[in-house]
Amino acid sequence: MNMKAPSLAALATTLALAASACGEPPTENEPTCAEPIYAGKATDEAWHSLVDARDKPLDTSGAVLLSSPTEGQEYAVGSPPPTWEWSLPVTSLPRGLPAKPRATSRSFTTWLGELILPSARAHLPPYTGEIYWVEVFAPGSTCPVAQVLTSELKWQPDADTWTALGQRADQSLTVQVTRAYLLQNRITEGPYRLDPPRTIRWSAP
Repeated sequence: MNMKAPSLAALATTLALAASACGEPPTENEPTCAEPIYAGKATDEAWHSLVDARDKPLDTSGAVLLSSPTEGQEYAVGSPPPTWEWSLPVTSLPRGLPAKPRATSRSFTTWLGELILPSARAHLPPYTGEIYWVEVFAPGSTCPVAQVLTSELKWQPDADTWTALGQRADQSLTVQVTRAYLLQNRITEGPYRLDPPRTIRWSAP
């Protein structure tokens, strides 16, 4: 059968529709708080997956084991930023990563799409692995006053973040760590949270 090659106009229309589909239209769970700091291999797409799951019932069965900070830990105002660390529960076993996809040659349509819409390649690859969302809340606050999304088992706040937290020396802050396992940016395990979260405070200067 003799098939016609698609016209450039048809290809451009198709690519434009695909580009619009790659956008991020508002959803019912559109985040109302600022994005976190990203560390390790964490991405904004992974964060959006956790935001979408915030209304799920509290599940502590796979929560991290938080070794630092300890409950009620006090920090001296002006002290250097500490390193907060946690570990996986013993029930969590290492997982094998999915097979690496085979490399394929680029089609003409792909080449044309990259030529017309280079921004379509701006997104990072989908994330697979353990992800941790550390949030610090002030009393009565809905949004965290400091937060990080990381693929690592530790976080050391930067100097500016730590200084800002130290300015709340008259308040007790809570530290929550949400853990989940993502497969191609989709949550397959979790999210798991601490219950109760840890309380920290600053001693008088």
